[in-house]
Amino acid sequence: MYHWDFGILWSYRWLFLNGLGVTVGFTVVIVVLGLVFGLFGAFGSLSRFKAVRLVALTFIEAFRCTPILVQLIWFYYALPILAGVEMTPITASALALSLYGGSFYSEIIRGGIVSIDKGQSEAGAALGMTPGQAMRRIVLPQAIKRMIPALMNQSIIQFKNTSLVSVLAVPDLVYQSQVAAHDSYRPLETYTAVAVAYAAILIPLTIIVRRGEKRLAVGE
Repeated sequence: MYHWDFGILWSYRWLFLNGLGVTVGFTVVIVVLGLVFGLFGAFGSLSRFKAVRLVALTFIEAFRCTPILVQLIWFYYALPILAGVEMTPITASALALSLYGGSFYSEIIRGGIVSIDKGQSEAGAALGMTPGQAMRRIVLPQAIKRMIPALMNQSIIQFKNTSLVSVLAVPDLVYQSQVAAHDSYRPLETYTAVAVAYAAILIPLTIIVRRGEKRLAVGE
């Protein structure tokens, strides 16, 4: 019979806290960068210029249709060879996860924009607005309300995706737990504690997102 002993993990508490800090900070970075890439991808896919649409759609489908783990390894090992620039594990991981998330954010933003009735833009044009002004003043304020739940859900997925950066030795929570497990010879307790830590953060966020969806639905 296996004897569980979670008390031994107390001596590794600072290792776990440092890893959790890296995970949370890393998530903030890739979510912000992902939203930036997502905006460019969304507006590019809606462009009236065919070449711009083609570039945007290529970006979206290339990152959505390949596994994120493969992208992480490719960005760290292959891209420096092709570009002739060395990349640290953190830089490669941030770039890969930001572009990967950006491809999904692009579709969320594009879907939110096209969900607004075209009559709204036509009404803005009738009032003398340019297409850009109508987009900023009429379409986007309405579309953002519809995007928020999906954007939040994708951001939660991004938080979970950070667990993969441990394969590049980024000192996130999973990587630090691997160090603790190898040192303590207690992998079951270590990885159980990590799972609980992720759940403790993500379950409240999921509840908040669901409540937000209900409120937005009532508002609609």
